[in-house]
Amino acid sequence: MKELTKAEEQVMQYLWELEKAFLKDIVEKFPEPRPAYTTVQTVVRVLTKKKFIGYETFGKTNQYYPLVSKGDYFRVHFKGVVNNFFNGSVSKFASFFTDDKELSITELEQMRQLIETKIKNLKDDGN
Repeated sequence: MKELTKAEEQVMQYLWELEKAFLKDIVEKFPEPRPAYTTVQTVVRVLTKKKFIGYETFGKTNQYYPLVSKGDYFRVHFKGVVNNFFNGSVSKFASFFTDDKELSITELEQMRQLIETKIKNLKDDGN
């Protein structure tokens, strides 16, 4: 899966949120000052060529929808971050967060709960 530019990622974020949208709907999601309609149109065209966006035509207008889910995109790029910055080690990635002085006890406890729940579910499934 190809990596997206910041502008492409922003358009995808809005389209994932909207699920289906006309170009004007995507443009309206941007905060003021909004980019030019033609700028967003160019980004959408590129995303269509990259097979991230599909569309259905209504007369002279296209309604766009994501072909790649937000979860799938995140998973692929998360693995890339782990590989590039933590030598492929999820443990080193987790350690990075435990060393972060800005994480509160509550956030760390929430992370622990998520991990404990995942471990329990895997054990219950026999994995």
